[in-house]
Formats: sequence, C-alpha cells, structure tokens
Amino acid sequence: MNGLSFTRSRTRLGALLLSLGLLIGASAVCAQSTLADGQVIKIDQAAGKITIKHGPLKQFGMDEGMTMVYRAADPSMLTAIKPGDKIKFAPDRVNGQFVVTKIEKAR
Repeated sequence: MNGLSFTRSRTRLGALLLSLGLLIGASAVCAQSTLADGQVIKIDQAAGKITIKHGPLKQFGMDEGMTMVYRAADPSMLTAIKPGDKIKFAPDRVNGQFVVTKIEKAR
C-alpha cells in the first residue's frame, strides 16, 4: 500500500468513526428527550412493577392516555418514588412487555 492510499484509508476511517460518534450522540439525546409524563398510581416492589397513568405514547401507537402496569428494568429505581408522585419516565418494550428504563420525579 503506497502512502497516498494509506492516507485516504485513514481519512475514510476517521470520517466513518466521526459519523458513528455523531449518530450515537444523537441517539442519546433522542432517548433523553423522549421521557413521558405520568403519575404513579401503584408500586409493587416485590414484583418489580409500577402502575402509571400517562398521556399518549406515540412511539407505541397509543394515541390516547391510559393507565398501565410496567415492569421496572431496575426494581431499585422504584424506591425513590411513591403513589401520587408526578414523574417523567422512559417506557420501552422488551420481549413484548412494557418496561420502564428510567424514572425521575417531575419538577
């Protein structure tokens, strides 16, 4: 491989890595901005589940608000909240089950 080919390969690799980094960064920003608003109705600490009343979740085709039971991805996050709390949460669907991956009290 001559010097010019090597330089072009390094330039392409650098551009690819930069693009990948920007894509990952954009995904992280999108994930943070997709927190849904809700209110805690019930917590079942033993089962690692939480019941949340929330508005529409367009990413799951839910055009109306409803009350749903979610599994907590990490049951320890359920200790920081209580029924009645207004929250922001990150819903996901894992193996057909609805899961909360992040919960924080709304400000």
